[in-house]
Amino acid sequence: MADYADLMQNVEGGKKDLVMTQVAQFLSEGRPPQEVLQEGLIAAMDAVGAKMESEEMFIPEVLRAAKTMEAGLEILQPHLAVGDVTVSGTVLIGTVKGDLHDIGKNLVAMLLSSAGFKVIDLGINVEPRSFAAKVEETGADFIGLSALLTTTMPMMEQTLEALETAGLRGRVRVLVGGAPVTQAWADQIGADGYASDAGAAIKVAKELGAVSS
Repeated sequence: MADYADLMQNVEGGKKDLVMTQVAQFLSEGRPPQEVLQEGLIAAMDAVGAKMESEEMFIPEVLRAAKTMEAGLEILQPHLAVGDVTVSGTVLIGTVKGDLHDIGKNLVAMLLSSAGFKVIDLGINVEPRSFAAKVEETGADFIGLSALLTTTMPMMEQTLEALETAGLRGRVRVLVGGAPVTQAWADQIGADGYASDAGAAIKVAKELGAVSS
C-alpha cells in the first residue's frame, strides 16, 4: 500500500497520473481527506519550496510539481467538507506600480496557494492605494510586493506609507521580493519579511504567521 512519502515523491516528480491514482486510492481506503491534503499534497509542496530555496529544484520543476499537486487536489476537493481545509492566511500579491513583470510573482502565488494560503492576485502595475484598499476590503493577513526593476522599488516603500496612512499597517504582514530587492532594502523600508525566491517566500510567510495569530 502506498504511503504519503510515496505520494509526496510523485508530486515532486511531476507524476500527475500517479498522484491522481494515489489520492483516489487513499480515499477508497477510508483515509480522511484532510489528512491526505495536509500530509500528502501540502507536505509535498512544502518540500518543493524548501528544495527550490536550496537550489535542488528549479522553476520548471517547481511549476510541474505545483500543477501535479493541483491535479491531485481536484480528485480530493469533492471529499473535503467546508471547514476541512486549514487556511494559513490570506495573501494579497501583486507587482508594484510601474512594473509589468509577473513570472516570479505568479510562481510565488502558485506555491502559496499550494501551501494552504488563500491568494488574491492583484496582477501587475498595482498602485500603493490599491493594495491598501484591498486590505481594507478583504482583511488580508499578508501583502506580497514584487518588483523586478530597480526604478520601481520605491513603490514598495510608498505602499507601506499608504497602509500607514490608511491605519492598516499594524494589521498586515508585508513581504517583499524580486531580482533587485535585498534584505537590506526590506529593513530600510520597514517590511516584515524578504524572500529571495518563491521557495523562501513560503517559508517566510509561515514563520511570520498572521498578525492576529
